[in-house]
Amino acid sequence: MIDYLLVLVVSLLTCAGQLCQKKATEGWQSSAKRTAASWLSLALLLLGLAMLLWLRLLQSMPLSQAYPLLSVNFIFITLAGQYFFHEPVTSRHWCGIATIILGIFLLNWHGK
Repeated sequence: MIDYLLVLVVSLLTCAGQLCQKKATEGWQSSAKRTAASWLSLALLLLGLAMLLWLRLLQSMPLSQAYPLLSVNFIFITLAGQYFFHEPVTSRHWCGIATIILGIFLLNWHGK
């Protein structure tokens, strides 16, 4: 159970790091270079922490099980992009995410 919680934390940190990278690119497109550097520094911190936790996770969970679970990032990034950056998301995109969720379920289903 703790492994799945760790996957969730890694995914959330990765998502937050990606959002900070997006904010950094917006700063570089404008004249706010100092703000962009701050966002980029925060992104590096978050992504570095996510990597350290990921390495910890791989000590107790097989890579073939852990890596597909990171696909939950597609959901988090889509929702965050829509909420924070007002990015449009089509029904086709949501169907793709539903397919990913189904794939995660199938990969982790231990039925007979």
